[in-house]
Amino acid sequence: MDDKRRRARVQGGWAGPVKSRAASHATSEASLARNNVTVGTGQAWVRREQLPLEKPYIFKESTKMQRKAPETRVIDKQGLYEISTSPTGASRINLIPGFIDSKEADWMFEQLLQEIPWGQRTHIRQDLSFEEPRLTSWYGELPYTYSRLTMNPNPHWHPLLTSLKKHIEEVTSHTFNSLLCNLYRNEKDSVDWHSDDELSLGRNPVIASLSFGATRVFEMRKKPPPEESGDYTYVERIRIPLDRGTLLMMEGATQEDWQHRVPKEYHAREARINLTFRTIYPEHEGF
Repeated sequence: MDDKRRRARVQGGWAGPVKSRAASHATSEASLARNNVTVGTGQAWVRREQLPLEKPYIFKESTKMQRKAPETRVIDKQGLYEISTSPTGASRINLIPGFIDSKEADWMFEQLLQEIPWGQRTHIRQDLSFEEPRLTSWYGELPYTYSRLTMNPNPHWHPLLTSLKKHIEEVTSHTFNSLLCNLYRNEKDSVDWHSDDELSLGRNPVIASLSFGATRVFEMRKKPPPEESGDYTYVERIRIPLDRGTLLMMEGATQEDWQHRVPKEYHAREARINLTFRTIYPEHEGF
């Protein structure tokens, strides 16, 4: 019994681990690998100092012209602004905050919200239908077609709308015969990039935009030159916050050279009504 215990102690406790032949071979290979590198899949070995030196990285500045997007211009003060000039003419906007007193604008908003026959139009594009993210209403003796949908004539003007049209005509010396009303119910309602350049509006149309309700941002971007058609990355941009009672006039080549939109917003917004007065010509007499 003593012999067995003695052997067990020698074999398990006092004796160190015995390296196998495979472990010994792996150790020798690891030692060899410290100074050598395998090339390919064969058994050829080369020393590390025999490998070709790596070429140092050399920075080369690009020869391409670097374009930087211009900063967005914010217009929030009253005034007549010439925002661009081109072969098609000068593009001008006239911003008149407080065109309608804030207290009057509030009761006008409530009356228009309740009494205008608002409706939501449905678009069909590539066999898919979707509703406009806003409500609209049309007034005028002639139809108006945009985005491939036609709004039928509606000569029955609301008395308040007639009064507002006359007031704008007296102040601006421009006349209008039609009106597109837009209701943005909340921050999710919007209108995408577009220009009011339909043939029925004539050449260089004048658009009078009057706002009621919550303040929303009106954005504009210049159309790219012909050689960069469709690339809006580097074009000029303008942001105009439109408060209740604010009148914005778009004149000259604005519709020819610029696009505009009212984007969705991340923060909660109350309802907003926008009245866009314009002149429609029968059978494109504007040209």
